[in-house]
Amino acid sequence: MPSIGTSHGAPGRARRDVFVRESVGETRFPFHRSAKVARAMDRSDAELFTLRVGDTHTVSGLLSAPPHPRACYVLAHGAGAGMSHPFMEAVATELAQRGIATLRYHFPFMEQGAKRPDPPKLAHATVRAAVAQAGRILPAVALVAGGKSFGGRITSQAQAASALPGVRGLAFLGFPLHPAGRPSDERAEHLLKIEVPMLFLQGTRDKLADLGLLQRVTQHLGARASLQLFRDADHSFRVPARGAAKDAQVRCDMMDALAAWIFAVLSRRD
Repeated sequence: MPSIGTSHGAPGRARRDVFVRESVGETRFPFHRSAKVARAMDRSDAELFTLRVGDTHTVSGLLSAPPHPRACYVLAHGAGAGMSHPFMEAVATELAQRGIATLRYHFPFMEQGAKRPDPPKLAHATVRAAVAQAGRILPAVALVAGGKSFGGRITSQAQAASALPGVRGLAFLGFPLHPAGRPSDERAEHLLKIEVPMLFLQGTRDKLADLGLLQRVTQHLGARASLQLFRDADHSFRVPARGAAKDAQVRCDMMDALAAWIFAVLSRRD
C-alpha cells in the first residue's frame, strides 16, 4: 500500500471493515458498499447547478450524492484545473461509493476561463456560497470542506476568518505549503485560528510542501490535525514510472483514508 506513517491509518475497501488509527488507539467503523450504490455512482452521475456568489458572480457546481449520504464534502478545485478534472471526478465517484456526497464548484476565474486566481475576498465568498448551497441541498447531512491544493488553502483561509456554518472539519488534498523550491511555513500561519479537525493528505514527493516543514506544522496544530502520507506521490498524487493503475490505487487509498477520517470526526459529536 502506498500510504505510510499517519495518525489515521488507511481503512479497508468494500466488503471489509474500515479502520481509523488515532493516537489513543483504533476505532472500527463497519462499511459495506452495496451493489446498488456501486452501479449508481459508477455512472459518474452528478447534478449540475448554478451558484450565485454575491451580487456580481455566478459559477457552476456539481453535486454527486449516493442514496442516504452520511456526509457531504464541499470540494474546491486547484488553481490550474476545474471541478470536472479527472482527479476531481475520481474523488467524487470514490467518495460516493463510500456513502459520502460531494459538492464541487468553480471559482469565478475558472468559470470565466482566466488563468489568474481570484482575489482572496472573492475566493472566500465563493467558498462560503458553496458551503451554504450544500446546507440547502442536503440540510440533514453533516458537512466537511476543503479541496485540492489552492482550493484547500482558500477554504482554510475562509474558515480561519470566520467559521463556515455547519462545517465539522477540513480536508486538504495536497496542501500547498509554499511555492516549489521556496520552502516556508508562512502559508500555514492562519491554520492556528481554525478550531475544527483538519486532515492533510500529502504525497512524500510533493514539491509544494517540504515534508519536514509540514510535519512540524501539523505537530504544532496538535490534536486538531491529522497527516496521512502517500509514499512517492507528487502534488498530483502520481507515482513515478508505475503507470495509471498505481496512480488509481493511490487515489483509492486516499479516499479510504478520507472517508474513515470523516466518519471518525462525525462520531466525536454524534
